[in-house]
This record gives sequence, structure tokens and C-alpha cells, in this order.
Amino acid sequence: MHVDLPEKLYYSIGEVAKAFDVNTSLIRFWEKEFDVLQPKKNAKGNRKFTPNDIKNLELIYHLVKDRGFTLEGAKTHLKEHKHKTLSNFEIIRKLETVKAELLKIKDQL
Repeated sequence: MHVDLPEKLYYSIGEVAKAFDVNTSLIRFWEKEFDVLQPKKNAKGNRKFTPNDIKNLELIYHLVKDRGFTLEGAKTHLKEHKHKTLSNFEIIRKLETVKAELLKIKDQL
């Protein structure tokens, strides 16, 4: 899954939910379940997600939605294999980006 978000310092929970095509309640639930998600909160309590939070959300989404991990399984996997999973996920994401660009070029021919 490739998330299309403009480059900003902070993203609102609505922007994040729309980018991932999920409800805001799921984002809030994952925030409670996964320690790696630590969005900043302003005085009103509104969550502001950093680009690092977005990367962690992409990884969680990949594990839970794409690979079919349970929440407990995803938590365990992140704790035990964080660096390996992150590097593999980055490679997969870059390859998906290259594939999308190649398909776009193919359509233009």
C-alpha cells in the first residue's frame, strides 16, 4: 500500500485515516495497541502525526491488513524483528513505487 500524503511536519488524524482508507477510530485503536505510535497532541487533544508515525502506521497496516497478522502477532513481530521488518518493508515500498511508475509509462506508450 502506497500512502499519498503531502510532505508536512504534522498530519491530522482525518488526513491519515483518509490516506489509509480506514476509520479514524481504527487509527486511535492502533495508537493504544502499538507502543511505536506516539502522535503529538495539542492543547485541545487533537492528534498530530509525524512522518515517522506515518511510516510506523504503514508498517502496522502492512502486517495486519496485507499479511493477515493478528494484533498480538503484529506486536510480537515488531518487538522481535523491528529492524529486519522495517528494512524489508522499505524495500517492498520502493519496489511498489517503481512498479507504479513503470505501469504509468506503459500506459503512456
